[in-house]
Amino acid sequence: MHRLVRHGLARYLVALSLLLASNCTAALAQDKSLTVFAAASMKNALDDIDAAYTAKTGIKIVASYAASSALAKQIEQGAPADIFASADTDWMDYAIGKKTINEPTRVNLLGNSIVLIAPKDSKIDNVAIGSGFDLAKLAGDGKIATADVKSVPVGKYAKASLEKLGAWTAAEPKFAMAENVRAALALVARGEAVLGIVYTTDAKVEPGVKIVGTFPADSHPAIVYPVAATATAKAEAADYLAFLRTSAAKAVFEKYGFKFLLSPTT
Repeated sequence: MHRLVRHGLARYLVALSLLLASNCTAALAQDKSLTVFAAASMKNALDDIDAAYTAKTGIKIVASYAASSALAKQIEQGAPADIFASADTDWMDYAIGKKTINEPTRVNLLGNSIVLIAPKDSKIDNVAIGSGFDLAKLAGDGKIATADVKSVPVGKYAKASLEKLGAWTAAEPKFAMAENVRAALALVARGEAVLGIVYTTDAKVEPGVKIVGTFPADSHPAIVYPVAATATAKAEAADYLAFLRTSAAKAVFEKYGFKFLLSPTT
């Protein structure tokens, strides 16, 4: 009788240990995740790419979108990020200078352009943007929205272009500075600003606005989006960065209007 009980107990303990091991393995698989800090302008394209990556690998992507300046500062302060995708090279350089980036993993992934937008029902249309362009006159009594020209990439590109075109001094008092490009986009879509300067890719995903002009590419520094793993990134970050370079990722980025700056892998 006692032998039967002991054998039964032994079998039960073996079964229990196998069950616990199985549950532990499943839990570990579910816990696999990467945290991506990315420029706000990348949201729509990267959401699609992240969903495809999760479907392929089972690794969950937790994305945090904001101004590149804010994200670089958060990483510097110890925020737990595995990947940083910036909308300009300056903030990636800043992060590298602070030793928060695994520098050899850095690649210049995407390009973009900046455009002048207006609410979709605006009477403003087909603006020729060039030397002598009078943005202040065009805005009239209204506000012009972009992101902070001192720190946020789209604002920095906008100011550089307007300075080169001779339009900045007169237009500066009319600017409403938003915390990031998507916040500026929303101000124009809601009609709270008569004009805005955003990326082409932002204008394409907001039905409440229309593009009324494109800033000449030679009027501002080249718009480049570098991506890299952070210094504290999980091992899976390398595979995620590789996925961003694939033909599948390229197709998604290009669908949203980004320029793909690399030769894609298969």
